[in-house]
Amino acid sequence: MTGSHSHMHPDTPPAGPRVRKAVLSVLLPLIVVTIVGLIVLWPTDDPPRIDSGVRTDAVITDIRPCEDVQDAPPPGGHSHGGQPSGECREGVVEITSGPDKGEETVVSLWFGEGAPAFDVGDKVVLAGAFEQPLDQRYEVTDFQRGMPLLWLAILFAVAVVVLSRWRGLAALGGLVISVVVLITFLLPALLAGKEPLAVAVVGASVIMIVTLYMSHGISIRTSVALIGTLISLTLTGLLGALFTALGQFTGLVDHAAAYIGTVNAEFNIRGLLLAGLVVGALGVLDDTTVTQTATIWELSMADPNSSRTELFAAGMRIGREHVAATVNTLVLAYVGASLPLLMLFSVAGQGVIDAVTTEAVAQEVVRALVGGLGIIAAVPVTTGLAVLAVRQGQPEPAGKRRQRSGRGGARAASKTR
Repeated sequence: MTGSHSHMHPDTPPAGPRVRKAVLSVLLPLIVVTIVGLIVLWPTDDPPRIDSGVRTDAVITDIRPCEDVQDAPPPGGHSHGGQPSGECREGVVEITSGPDKGEETVVSLWFGEGAPAFDVGDKVVLAGAFEQPLDQRYEVTDFQRGMPLLWLAILFAVAVVVLSRWRGLAALGGLVISVVVLITFLLPALLAGKEPLAVAVVGASVIMIVTLYMSHGISIRTSVALIGTLISLTLTGLLGALFTALGQFTGLVDHAAAYIGTVNAEFNIRGLLLAGLVVGALGVLDDTTVTQTATIWELSMADPNSSRTELFAAGMRIGREHVAATVNTLVLAYVGASLPLLMLFSVAGQGVIDAVTTEAVAQEVVRALVGGLGIIAAVPVTTGLAVLAVRQGQPEPAGKRRQRSGRGGARAASKTR
């Protein structure tokens, strides 16, 4: 595994034997531990399932007033007693998938204040119970969004490949693998009641090992970034475990997590918060460690006469700028996710301290700050590893050798005098 074999970094000087041996002695045990953890934590039983009825696609062919307003459900299909505001309407739909494909039936449409507007031709999702007759079997649960999302994904993929070419294609492959790991390992293992921190760290490590090498090539440079990422990721997980315990988070403010907890008694709701913290920090750590490693490599080639101390100091100066921008981005991302809740607290007249210490907001604060600490740790760790790899992998610059030999000759001459 040398830099000369990487198609991503053709100008990188080949790493020396000492560097290869040092990197492999650290990286191989980490990979072995990740594989062992994957085997041990792999869920063997089928995950619990929730009977949510039959999902069916349909298209609205006609819209008309409700025949019986008193029996028509309000928005979302739940009765609140009395007739809600707004005009009650029914939709004639043609079912386009499932056992009743091709059939027509009538469904009640959401109405009232804040309800979405339905039009003829809208594609909707129906939930059905087959023990009911056809005219009472289905209700509208959502709009179909498959095609818009597909077109957006295609546009994204084309843009990535056009800009980054083969590297972009490899990155897309890594993205697909990340999704596969999440679906086949991380989610089933969490649902099976496995230790959340271990599952999150192992799953994130698998994603990192595969995607980093796919996106950036097999080289010492990529391996150093990977080691820095795994170290920082482990630290992030430990800090997250500590502060979710100190903060006495229950995880019950997330209705989806609380509902899953009623389905599987072994499901660790608090652990789900911790796992989300680790996975959420993963992408930002990847960006930080790859950037810092590339920075040291480029600085080393730009100034072959620079010492380790000079390289480390230059890399840290760049890293500080990167951390300032990245941490701000991370915090704003979590604030954006909690914005509706913060607005609700503002309307309710709660103070800033009361709002921030509420579990729903506090868990986002912990995610942002612990993720930020992981990024901060990643900069010196990865920079230091990269400096050691670069300088051990290259012969000492001629200028440095002449200076040292000159100092040695002067000392020898003074002794002879």
